[in-house]
Amino acid sequence: MYEIKHHGAKDGVTGSCHELIINDDNSVLVDCGLFQGAEASDRGASSAQLEIEFDIRNVRALIVTHVHIDHVGRIPYLLAAGFNGPIVCSRPSAKLLPLVIEDALKVGVTRNRQIINACLDRLAEQIVPLDYQAWFELPLSTPSHRCHVKLSPAGHILGSAYATFRLEPEQAGKSWDVVFSGDLGAPYAPLLAAPKSPYKADQLVLESTYGDKDHEDRHHRRQRLQASMEKALADGGVVLIPAFSIGRTQELLYEIESIIHDHAEQTVSHTATKQTLSWQDIDIIIDSPLASQFTEVYRALKPYWDKEAIERVESGRHPLSFEQLTTIDSHELHEQTVAYLAKQKRPAIVIAASGMCAGGRIVNYLKALLGDQRNDVIFVGYQAQGTPGREILTYHDKDNGYVILDGEHYPIRAKVWQIGGYSAHAGQTDLVHFVSRMRYPPSKIHLVHGEYEAKQALAQALQTQCPEVGEIVR
Repeated sequence: MYEIKHHGAKDGVTGSCHELIINDDNSVLVDCGLFQGAEASDRGASSAQLEIEFDIRNVRALIVTHVHIDHVGRIPYLLAAGFNGPIVCSRPSAKLLPLVIEDALKVGVTRNRQIINACLDRLAEQIVPLDYQAWFELPLSTPSHRCHVKLSPAGHILGSAYATFRLEPEQAGKSWDVVFSGDLGAPYAPLLAAPKSPYKADQLVLESTYGDKDHEDRHHRRQRLQASMEKALADGGVVLIPAFSIGRTQELLYEIESIIHDHAEQTVSHTATKQTLSWQDIDIIIDSPLASQFTEVYRALKPYWDKEAIERVESGRHPLSFEQLTTIDSHELHEQTVAYLAKQKRPAIVIAASGMCAGGRIVNYLKALLGDQRNDVIFVGYQAQGTPGREILTYHDKDNGYVILDGEHYPIRAKVWQIGGYSAHAGQTDLVHFVSRMRYPPSKIHLVHGEYEAKQALAQALQTQCPEVGEIVR
């Protein structure tokens, strides 16, 4: 078996970075992401310590499974450390990655345009876009030992992939397949088809974010989202949805458009004014320039959508661009919108980053609106330990519950929802199926990208339902 080192997301869910050791002179990285909240690597990398703390002299390539910041955010530091090998990703990810890196540089490093452009130029030189299911030979320093990589759709966000490495050792013999799952998507998610298991994996690195639970099905999660929209219409409240700019935002827009479309003829009575409001009266606000750019790319990459989404477009609907949708670009307009929503009793849904409330424009909305019981906060994604999102989830139903934002205490009086069904991650049953549906399952599984309880629960489920699997490392 081949050695795998974990430089992040071994005991948590952020900072994904894994190294496949091919031989003494060659290795390959899978992802290089930012840490969030209180999570850190064994060697001290954290949200405050971003420099690459491990030896990269033998790293021949970087494989990007998808472009979420906790999987790609440290790439500028990898380049600064001297990495000059290919950065292999899917074709959609190749279009999205420069946008993510540019934003990460602006927010966390510098606004110096010359420095940003220099980094983006380096990135453009090193990106190698791959078609799904196409093999690519990695450049090793020992020609007698070969390694190919193939990307397969993971259903997590647009362009997401799991990576299969086919290793052919120096001695003649059978090849060895090592699969890195990246982040796997849940089935029946909007826009993207569910991932299909590989034919075989001798060794598997498997995410375990929700290894201890299953999500609500699509019908029930849609019902809960619809209920929050009805509440907003009835009491003139604002629904705040912290969401990553890529993936979750576009899926939410798709579902919101569907709910509004299906209720076009219905009305709701506004409690405060006694007026009758239609579903077209609810404002949908995307307050994120980055999310707006990603949504444009999503629209341009319709061939990668699933069958249902393509059929909606062909019927004349616009799931990611509909009448009530407003995009907030400038910071000035953002501040005006926050102030307006705090004063008025007009129903609205605001989707803004960051998804864990650890920064970004969502923080200003929370400061202004979290203390009003007319409002709602909906969490649709994982909230890491040490983030404000986790605190809001933990303390919202406690007496005098509050959250600390930018050093100040803010009371939590808004209704807080957690709709797990909108998570872009597979649940426990989906993860088990990813393994059990392989024709030749792995003899060794490394569980990563999950907290202790989630990994323990998933390991037990795999041992029970996939007895042919060998060792499970967690």
